[in-house]
Amino acid sequence: MARKSRTVFVCQECGYESPRWMGQCVCGAWNSMIEEKVVDVPENDSRRRTSASRKPERLRDVGSGDYIRIDTGIGELNRVLGGGLVKGSLTLISGEPGIGKSTIIMQAAASIARTQGTVLYVSGEESEEQIKMRADRICPDFSEDLYILAETNMENIEAACETLQPKFLIIDSIQTMYTQTLDSAPGSVSQVRDIGNQLMKLGKSRNIPVFIVAHVTKSGELAGPKIVEHLVDCVLNFTGERDHELRILRAYKNRFGTTSEIGAFRMEENGLRQIDNLSGTFLENTDAQAEGSVITAVYEGSRPVLFEVQALTAPANVGFARRTSVGVDYQRLNMILAVLEKKVGMTMINQDVYVNVVGGMRPDSPSVDLAVALAVYSSMRGIACGKRTIAVGEVGLTGELRSVQNADKIAAEAVRLGYEQIILPEKNRKQIGGKLQQMGGSMIGVRHINEAIEAFRGDQGESRRKWPGED
Repeated sequence: MARKSRTVFVCQECGYESPRWMGQCVCGAWNSMIEEKVVDVPENDSRRRTSASRKPERLRDVGSGDYIRIDTGIGELNRVLGGGLVKGSLTLISGEPGIGKSTIIMQAAASIARTQGTVLYVSGEESEEQIKMRADRICPDFSEDLYILAETNMENIEAACETLQPKFLIIDSIQTMYTQTLDSAPGSVSQVRDIGNQLMKLGKSRNIPVFIVAHVTKSGELAGPKIVEHLVDCVLNFTGERDHELRILRAYKNRFGTTSEIGAFRMEENGLRQIDNLSGTFLENTDAQAEGSVITAVYEGSRPVLFEVQALTAPANVGFARRTSVGVDYQRLNMILAVLEKKVGMTMINQDVYVNVVGGMRPDSPSVDLAVALAVYSSMRGIACGKRTIAVGEVGLTGELRSVQNADKIAAEAVRLGYEQIILPEKNRKQIGGKLQQMGGSMIGVRHINEAIEAFRGDQGESRRKWPGED
Protein backbone atom coordinates (compact mmCIF):
# COMPACT_ATOMS: atom_id res chain seq x y z
CA MET A 1 0.00 0.00 0.00
CA ALA A 2 1.45 3.36 -1.04
CA ARG A 3 2.12 5.82 1.72
CA LYS A 4 0.07 8.99 1.71
CA SER A 5 1.86 12.30 1.37
CA ARG A 6 0.82 15.82 2.16
CA THR A 7 2.28 19.27 1.69
CA VAL A 8 3.04 21.59 4.58
CA PHE A 9 4.98 24.81 5.03
CA VAL A 10 7.79 24.51 7.58
CA CYS A 11 9.64 27.40 9.22
CA GLN A 12 13.40 26.98 8.73
CA GLU A 13 14.09 28.88 11.94
CA CYS A 14 11.94 27.13 14.54
CA GLY A 15 10.37 24.13 12.74
CA TYR A 16 6.76 25.35 13.02
CA GLU A 17 4.44 23.63 10.51
CA SER A 18 1.51 25.34 8.80
CA PRO A 19 -0.94 23.98 6.19
CA ARG A 20 -0.49 27.18 4.18
CA TRP A 21 2.18 29.78 3.58
CA MET A 22 2.61 32.66 6.02
CA GLY A 23 4.74 35.74 5.54
CA GLN A 24 5.76 35.81 9.20
CA CYS A 25 6.12 32.72 11.36
CA VAL A 26 4.85 32.53 14.94
CA CYS A 27 8.49 32.81 16.08
CA GLY A 28 8.75 36.22 14.43
CA ALA A 29 10.92 35.23 11.45
CA TRP A 30 9.97 36.67 8.06
CA ASN A 31 9.91 34.68 4.78
CA SER A 32 11.14 31.52 6.51
CA MET A 33 8.26 29.21 5.49
CA ILE A 34 9.37 26.60 2.92
CA GLU A 35 7.03 24.13 1.24
CA GLU A 36 7.89 20.51 2.04
CA LYS A 37 6.24 17.18 1.31
CA VAL A 38 5.61 15.02 4.36
CA VAL A 39 5.04 11.28 4.05
CA ASP A 40 3.04 9.52 6.75
CA VAL A 41 5.12 6.98 8.67
CA PRO A 42 3.73 3.41 8.51
CA GLU A 43 3.18 1.31 11.59
CA ASN A 44 5.99 -1.10 10.67
CA ASP A 45 8.55 1.67 10.11
CA SER A 46 12.05 0.44 11.01
CA ARG A 47 13.09 3.83 12.34
CA ARG A 48 10.97 3.44 15.46
CA ARG A 49 13.08 2.73 18.54
CA THR A 50 10.45 0.55 20.23
CA SER A 51 7.49 -1.53 19.22
CA ALA A 52 3.88 -1.23 20.29
CA SER A 53 4.24 -4.36 22.43
CA ARG A 54 6.49 -2.66 24.98
CA LYS A 55 4.88 -2.21 28.40
CA PRO A 56 5.69 0.10 31.34
CA GLU A 57 8.09 -1.25 33.96
CA ARG A 58 8.57 -0.42 37.62
CA LEU A 59 11.53 1.90 38.11
CA ARG A 60 13.01 -0.30 40.86
CA ASP A 61 12.88 -3.30 38.52
CA VAL A 62 14.98 -1.56 35.86
CA GLY A 63 18.62 -2.63 35.92
CA SER A 64 21.29 0.01 36.32
CA GLY A 65 25.04 0.12 36.10
CA ASP A 66 27.99 2.33 35.37
CA TYR A 67 28.23 3.78 31.90
CA ILE A 68 31.05 2.33 29.84
CA ARG A 69 33.22 5.19 28.66
CA ILE A 70 35.71 5.25 25.82
CA ASP A 71 38.94 7.18 26.19
CA THR A 72 39.21 9.63 23.29
CA GLY A 73 42.94 10.03 23.80
CA ILE A 74 42.44 13.78 24.41
CA GLY A 75 42.37 14.61 28.11
CA GLU A 76 40.62 17.97 27.74
CA LEU A 77 37.90 16.42 25.57
CA ASN A 78 37.41 13.64 28.12
CA ARG A 79 37.09 16.28 30.85
CA VAL A 80 34.29 18.13 29.05
CA LEU A 81 32.47 14.88 28.18
CA GLY A 82 32.54 13.81 31.82
CA GLY A 83 35.29 11.19 31.60
CA GLY A 84 35.08 9.98 28.01
CA LEU A 85 32.59 8.94 25.34
CA VAL A 86 29.66 6.84 26.54
CA LYS A 87 28.73 3.93 24.31
CA GLY A 88 25.49 4.55 22.43
CA SER A 89 25.58 8.29 23.10
CA LEU A 90 24.97 11.07 20.58
CA THR A 91 27.25 14.10 20.84
CA LEU A 92 26.61 17.29 18.89
CA ILE A 93 29.56 19.67 18.36
CA SER A 94 29.25 23.13 16.85
CA GLY A 95 31.44 26.13 16.20
CA GLU A 96 32.30 28.73 13.62
CA PRO A 97 34.00 27.64 10.39
CA GLY A 98 37.74 27.13 10.81
CA ILE A 99 37.61 27.04 14.61
CA GLY A 100 38.92 23.45 14.80
CA LYS A 101 35.89 21.14 14.91
CA SER A 102 37.11 18.77 12.20
CA THR A 103 40.62 18.85 13.64
CA ILE A 104 39.67 17.72 17.13
CA ILE A 105 37.31 15.10 15.73
CA MET A 106 40.04 13.68 13.48
CA GLN A 107 42.47 13.53 16.38
CA ALA A 108 39.89 11.72 18.54
CA ALA A 109 39.02 9.34 15.67
CA ALA A 110 42.67 8.42 15.13
CA SER A 111 43.18 7.75 18.85
CA ILE A 112 40.02 5.63 19.22
CA ALA A 113 40.89 3.64 16.07
CA ARG A 114 44.25 2.69 17.63
CA THR A 115 42.73 1.57 20.95
CA GLN A 116 39.16 0.42 20.23
CA GLY A 117 39.00 -0.73 16.62
CA THR A 118 37.03 0.36 13.57
CA VAL A 119 36.10 4.04 13.28
CA LEU A 120 33.98 5.43 10.44
CA TYR A 121 34.35 9.09 9.48
CA VAL A 122 31.50 10.21 7.21
CA SER A 123 31.96 13.57 5.49
CA GLY A 124 29.37 15.30 3.38
CA GLU A 125 31.46 18.42 2.84
CA GLU A 126 34.94 17.14 1.93
CA SER A 127 36.33 14.48 -0.35
CA GLU A 128 38.44 11.55 0.83
CA GLU A 129 41.57 13.29 -0.47
CA GLN A 130 40.92 16.42 1.58
CA ILE A 131 40.39 14.40 4.76
CA LYS A 132 43.56 12.40 4.05
CA MET A 133 45.56 15.62 3.71
CA ARG A 134 44.35 16.80 7.11
CA ALA A 135 45.06 13.43 8.71
CA ASP A 136 48.62 13.40 7.31
CA ARG A 137 49.20 16.81 8.90
CA ILE A 138 47.73 16.32 12.39
CA CYS A 139 47.99 12.54 13.00
CA PRO A 140 50.30 10.90 10.43
CA ASP A 141 50.50 7.66 12.44
CA PHE A 142 46.77 6.91 12.16
CA SER A 143 45.59 3.29 12.38
CA GLU A 144 44.43 1.09 9.52
CA ASP A 145 41.08 0.78 11.31
CA LEU A 146 40.18 4.40 10.49
CA TYR A 147 37.77 4.44 7.53
CA ILE A 148 36.64 7.45 5.48
CA LEU A 149 33.36 7.76 3.57
CA ALA A 150 32.35 10.80 1.52
CA GLU A 151 28.57 10.35 1.46
CA THR A 152 25.41 12.33 2.09
CA ASN A 153 22.76 9.60 1.71
CA MET A 154 21.67 8.26 5.08
CA GLU A 155 20.61 4.89 3.70
CA ASN A 156 24.10 4.34 2.26
CA ILE A 157 25.64 5.33 5.59
CA GLU A 158 23.51 2.77 7.42
CA ALA A 159 24.59 0.12 4.92
CA ALA A 160 28.25 1.00 5.52
CA CYS A 161 27.74 0.70 9.28
CA GLU A 162 26.11 -2.69 8.76
CA THR A 163 29.22 -3.86 6.88
CA LEU A 164 31.98 -2.31 9.02
CA GLN A 165 30.35 -2.55 12.48
CA PRO A 166 32.27 0.56 13.69
CA LYS A 167 33.12 1.29 17.31
CA PHE A 168 32.80 5.03 16.71
CA LEU A 169 30.84 6.99 14.07
CA ILE A 170 31.38 10.60 12.97
CA ILE A 171 28.89 12.58 10.85
CA ASP A 172 30.31 15.79 9.35
CA SER A 173 27.91 17.51 9.08
CA ILE A 174 24.23 16.78 9.71
CA GLN A 175 23.14 19.70 7.50
CA THR A 176 24.58 17.95 4.44
CA MET A 177 22.83 14.61 5.00
CA TYR A 178 19.51 13.58 3.48
CA THR A 179 17.18 10.58 3.47
CA GLN A 180 15.31 9.26 0.43
CA THR A 181 12.05 9.09 2.35
CA LEU A 182 11.71 12.89 2.18
CA ASP A 183 11.60 15.14 -0.86
CA SER A 184 12.95 18.25 0.88
CA ALA A 185 16.49 19.52 0.37
CA PRO A 186 19.39 18.61 2.69
CA GLY A 187 19.62 20.97 5.65
CA SER A 188 15.88 21.63 5.81
CA VAL A 189 14.01 21.20 9.06
CA SER A 190 12.37 17.93 7.99
CA GLN A 191 15.64 16.39 6.78
CA VAL A 192 17.64 17.40 9.86
CA ARG A 193 14.92 16.14 12.18
CA ASP A 194 14.61 12.79 10.38
CA ILE A 195 18.37 12.29 10.11
CA GLY A 196 18.69 13.01 13.84
CA ASN A 197 16.12 10.32 14.64
CA GLN A 198 17.85 7.77 12.41
CA LEU A 199 21.24 8.47 13.96
CA MET A 200 19.73 8.12 17.43
CA LYS A 201 18.29 4.73 16.54
CA LEU A 202 21.57 3.66 14.95
CA GLY A 203 23.65 4.64 17.96
CA LYS A 204 21.30 3.33 20.66
CA SER A 205 20.47 0.03 18.97
CA ARG A 206 24.10 -0.87 18.12
CA ASN A 207 25.74 0.74 21.14
CA ILE A 208 27.86 3.03 18.95
CA PRO A 209 28.92 6.50 20.15
CA VAL A 210 28.06 9.01 17.43
CA PHE A 211 29.70 12.41 16.94
CA ILE A 212 27.60 14.89 14.92
CA VAL A 213 28.97 18.15 13.55
CA ALA A 214 26.45 20.99 13.18
CA HIS A 215 26.63 24.37 11.50
CA VAL A 216 26.06 27.64 13.35
CA THR A 217 24.16 30.77 12.39
CA LYS A 218 25.61 34.28 12.11
CA SER A 219 24.72 34.88 15.75
CA GLY A 220 26.72 31.80 16.81
CA GLU A 221 23.72 29.61 17.64
CA LEU A 222 23.14 26.10 16.35
CA ALA A 223 21.51 26.05 12.93
CA GLY A 224 18.43 23.93 12.31
CA PRO A 225 15.53 22.95 14.56
CA LYS A 226 15.94 22.79 18.32
CA ILE A 227 14.67 19.21 18.28
CA VAL A 228 18.17 18.01 17.37
CA GLU A 229 19.57 19.52 20.56
CA HIS A 230 16.88 17.71 22.55
CA LEU A 231 17.59 14.38 20.84
CA VAL A 232 21.32 14.23 21.52
CA ASP A 233 22.91 13.41 24.86
CA CYS A 234 25.63 16.04 24.78
CA VAL A 235 25.97 19.44 23.08
CA LEU A 236 29.50 20.81 22.75
CA ASN A 237 30.50 24.26 21.52
CA PHE A 238 33.96 25.18 20.24
CA THR A 239 34.81 28.88 20.60
CA GLY A 240 37.83 31.07 20.03
CA GLU A 241 39.13 34.07 18.13
CA ARG A 242 40.77 33.67 14.74
CA ASP A 243 43.62 35.96 15.77
CA HIS A 244 44.23 33.99 19.00
CA GLU A 245 45.65 30.49 19.37
CA LEU A 246 43.38 29.68 22.34
CA ARG A 247 40.34 27.47 21.75
CA ILE A 248 37.76 26.74 24.47
CA LEU A 249 35.45 23.71 24.40
CA ARG A 250 32.28 23.89 26.53
CA ALA A 251 29.35 21.56 27.15
CA TYR A 252 25.93 23.24 27.02
CA LYS A 253 24.15 19.94 27.69
CA ASN A 254 25.48 16.66 29.07
CA ARG A 255 23.36 13.76 30.24
CA PHE A 256 26.42 11.88 31.48
CA GLY A 257 28.34 14.62 33.25
CA THR A 258 28.49 18.25 34.32
CA THR A 259 28.18 21.26 32.03
CA SER A 260 30.55 23.42 34.09
CA GLU A 261 33.78 21.92 32.74
CA ILE A 262 35.81 23.56 29.97
CA GLY A 263 38.57 22.19 27.77
CA ALA A 264 41.45 24.41 26.65
CA PHE A 265 43.43 23.91 23.45
CA ARG A 266 46.07 25.76 21.48
CA MET A 267 45.82 25.75 17.69
CA GLU A 268 49.14 24.84 16.13
CA GLU A 269 50.35 23.91 12.67
CA ASN A 270 50.07 20.19 13.36
CA GLY A 271 46.68 20.34 15.07
CA LEU A 272 45.20 21.14 18.48
CA ARG A 273 47.34 20.77 21.57
CA GLN A 274 45.98 20.56 25.12
CA ILE A 275 46.69 23.34 27.60
CA ASP A 276 47.31 21.80 31.01
CA ASN A 277 48.14 25.05 32.84
CA LEU A 278 45.38 27.35 31.60
CA SER A 279 46.07 30.03 34.21
CA GLY A 280 49.70 30.24 33.12
CA THR A 281 48.57 30.94 29.56
CA PHE A 282 46.54 33.96 30.64
CA LEU A 283 49.16 35.27 33.08
CA GLU A 284 52.25 35.34 30.88
CA ASN A 285 53.08 39.05 31.30
CA THR A 286 51.73 39.98 34.74
CA ASP A 287 54.96 40.16 36.76
CA ALA A 288 55.16 43.94 36.37
CA GLN A 289 52.29 45.73 38.10
CA ALA A 290 50.59 48.20 35.76
CA GLU A 291 47.80 50.73 36.15
CA GLY A 292 44.38 49.40 35.20
CA SER A 293 45.42 45.74 35.52
CA VAL A 294 43.93 43.36 38.08
CA ILE A 295 44.15 39.56 38.34
CA THR A 296 40.95 37.63 39.07
CA ALA A 297 39.70 34.06 38.78
CA VAL A 298 36.69 31.88 38.08
CA TYR A 299 36.11 28.25 38.97
CA GLU A 300 35.41 26.18 35.86
CA GLY A 301 34.24 22.65 36.56
CA SER A 302 37.02 21.13 38.63
CA ARG A 303 39.77 23.73 38.35
CA PRO A 304 40.28 27.43 39.07
CA VAL A 305 41.33 29.63 36.14
CA LEU A 306 43.22 32.86 36.80
CA PHE A 307 43.33 35.64 34.21
CA GLU A 308 43.94 39.35 33.83
CA VAL A 309 41.32 42.10 33.54
CA GLN A 310 42.51 45.37 32.02
CA ALA A 311 40.72 48.73 32.04
CA LEU A 312 41.47 52.07 30.45
CA THR A 313 39.73 55.36 31.12
CA ALA A 314 40.19 58.50 29.03
CA PRO A 315 38.41 61.86 28.86
CA ALA A 316 35.51 61.80 26.40
CA ASN A 317 35.98 64.17 23.50
CA VAL A 318 32.50 64.81 22.14
CA GLY A 319 29.01 63.49 22.72
CA PHE A 320 28.32 60.61 25.04
CA ALA A 321 31.13 58.73 26.77
CA ARG A 322 32.00 55.35 25.25
CA ARG A 323 31.62 52.07 27.08
CA THR A 324 33.47 49.18 25.43
CA SER A 325 33.90 45.70 26.90
CA VAL A 326 35.57 42.57 25.52
CA GLY A 327 34.99 39.41 27.55
CA VAL A 328 32.84 41.19 30.15
CA ASP A 329 29.08 41.54 29.85
CA TYR A 330 28.28 45.06 28.66
CA GLN A 331 25.24 45.50 30.94
CA ARG A 332 27.21 44.32 33.95
CA LEU A 333 29.98 46.80 33.16
CA ASN A 334 27.46 49.67 33.15
CA MET A 335 26.16 48.49 36.53
CA ILE A 336 29.67 48.43 38.03
CA LEU A 337 30.38 51.92 36.70
CA ALA A 338 27.14 53.17 38.27
CA VAL A 339 28.19 51.69 41.63
CA LEU A 340 31.61 53.38 41.39
CA GLU A 341 29.97 56.71 40.63
CA LYS A 342 27.32 56.51 43.36
CA LYS A 343 29.13 54.73 46.19
CA VAL A 344 32.77 55.69 45.60
CA GLY A 345 32.28 59.21 44.29
CA MET A 346 34.03 58.76 40.93
CA THR A 347 32.73 60.95 38.08
CA MET A 348 32.37 58.63 35.07
CA ILE A 349 29.93 60.59 32.90
CA ASN A 350 32.74 62.35 31.00
CA GLN A 351 35.08 59.34 30.81
CA ASP A 352 35.43 56.76 28.05
CA VAL A 353 35.82 53.31 29.63
CA TYR A 354 37.39 50.29 27.92
CA VAL A 355 37.53 46.90 29.65
CA ASN A 356 39.23 43.81 28.24
CA VAL A 357 39.79 40.25 29.48
CA VAL A 358 43.27 39.33 28.27
CA GLY A 359 43.70 36.14 26.25
CA GLY A 360 40.20 35.75 24.85
CA MET A 361 38.56 34.39 28.02
CA ARG A 362 34.84 35.17 28.34
CA PRO A 363 33.84 34.50 31.96
CA ASP A 364 30.15 34.48 32.81
CA SER A 365 30.60 34.40 36.58
CA PRO A 366 29.85 37.50 38.73
CA SER A 367 33.02 36.77 40.72
CA VAL A 368 34.94 39.02 38.29
CA ASP A 369 32.92 42.13 39.29
CA LEU A 370 35.42 43.24 41.92
CA ALA A 371 38.37 42.94 39.55
CA VAL A 372 36.56 45.04 36.93
CA ALA A 373 35.75 47.73 39.49
CA LEU A 374 39.33 47.83 40.82
CA ALA A 375 40.79 47.92 37.30
CA VAL A 376 38.61 50.91 36.38
CA TYR A 377 39.54 52.65 39.65
CA SER A 378 43.24 51.93 39.09
CA SER A 379 43.18 53.43 35.60
CA MET A 380 41.08 56.41 36.67
CA ARG A 381 43.28 57.32 39.65
CA GLY A 382 46.60 56.27 38.09
CA ILE A 383 47.40 53.86 40.93
CA ALA A 384 48.92 50.41 40.53
CA CYS A 385 48.80 47.84 43.32
CA GLY A 386 52.19 47.45 44.99
CA LYS A 387 51.75 43.72 45.62
CA ARG A 388 50.90 40.76 43.43
CA THR A 389 47.18 40.74 44.19
CA ILE A 390 44.17 38.74 43.10
CA ALA A 391 40.62 40.06 43.62
CA VAL A 392 37.39 38.04 43.49
CA GLY A 393 33.88 38.99 44.54
CA GLU A 394 30.42 39.95 43.30
CA VAL A 395 29.53 43.63 43.59
CA GLY A 396 25.95 44.47 44.58
CA LEU A 397 24.05 47.61 43.68
CA THR A 398 24.49 48.93 47.20
CA GLY A 399 28.26 48.50 46.95
CA GLU A 400 28.44 45.45 49.22
CA LEU A 401 30.64 42.47 48.33
CA ARG A 402 28.78 39.18 48.02
CA SER A 403 30.46 35.82 48.46
CA VAL A 404 31.44 33.58 45.56
CA GLN A 405 31.55 29.81 45.22
CA ASN A 406 34.77 27.76 45.52
CA ALA A 407 36.71 30.73 46.90
CA ASP A 408 38.92 28.35 48.92
CA LYS A 409 40.10 26.53 45.79
CA ILE A 410 40.70 29.83 43.98
CA ALA A 411 42.71 31.13 46.94
CA ALA A 412 44.79 27.97 47.12
CA GLU A 413 45.63 28.23 43.41
CA ALA A 414 46.60 31.90 43.84
CA VAL A 415 48.98 31.00 46.69
CA ARG A 416 50.48 28.21 44.59
CA LEU A 417 51.19 30.70 41.80
CA GLY A 418 52.93 33.07 44.21
CA TYR A 419 50.37 35.85 44.78
CA GLU A 420 51.02 37.87 47.92
CA GLN A 421 47.50 38.93 48.88
CA ILE A 422 43.94 37.96 48.03
CA ILE A 423 41.07 40.44 48.27
CA LEU A 424 37.76 38.62 48.70
CA PRO A 425 34.40 39.01 50.47
CA GLU A 426 34.51 38.81 54.26
CA LYS A 427 32.11 35.87 54.30
CA ASN A 428 34.47 33.83 52.13
CA ARG A 429 37.42 34.77 54.35
CA LYS A 430 35.60 33.44 57.42
CA GLN A 431 34.71 30.22 55.61
CA ILE A 432 38.31 29.58 54.60
CA GLY A 433 39.57 30.35 58.11
CA GLY A 434 43.24 29.72 58.81
CA LYS A 435 43.81 27.21 56.03
CA LEU A 436 45.32 29.76 53.68
CA GLN A 437 47.59 31.33 56.28
CA GLN A 438 49.18 27.92 56.79
CA MET A 439 50.06 27.92 53.08
CA GLY A 440 51.66 31.36 53.33
CA GLY A 441 48.93 33.46 51.75
CA SER A 442 47.51 36.76 53.00
CA MET A 443 43.74 37.23 52.80
CA ILE A 444 41.91 40.53 53.13
CA GLY A 445 38.20 40.19 53.78
CA VAL A 446 36.09 43.17 52.67
CA ARG A 447 32.41 43.95 53.08
CA HIS A 448 32.10 46.97 50.78
CA ILE A 449 33.63 48.19 47.52
CA ASN A 450 35.24 51.07 49.46
CA GLU A 451 37.09 48.64 51.73
CA ALA A 452 38.28 46.72 48.67
CA ILE A 453 39.68 49.93 47.15
CA GLU A 454 41.51 50.72 50.42
CA ALA A 455 43.04 47.24 50.43
CA PHE A 456 44.04 47.51 46.77
CA ARG A 457 45.55 50.97 47.19
CA GLY A 458 47.50 50.14 50.34
CA ASP A 459 49.69 53.02 51.47
CA GLN A 460 50.21 54.49 48.01
CA GLY A 461 47.23 56.81 47.85
CA GLU A 462 46.00 59.61 50.02
CA SER A 463 45.29 58.97 53.70
CA ARG A 464 42.05 57.32 54.76
CA ARG A 465 39.15 59.61 54.02
CA LYS A 466 35.41 59.39 54.50
CA TRP A 467 33.58 57.82 51.61
CA PRO A 468 30.17 58.99 50.38
CA GLY A 469 27.49 57.81 52.79
CA GLU A 470 29.80 57.57 55.84
CA ASP A 471 29.31 59.72 58.95
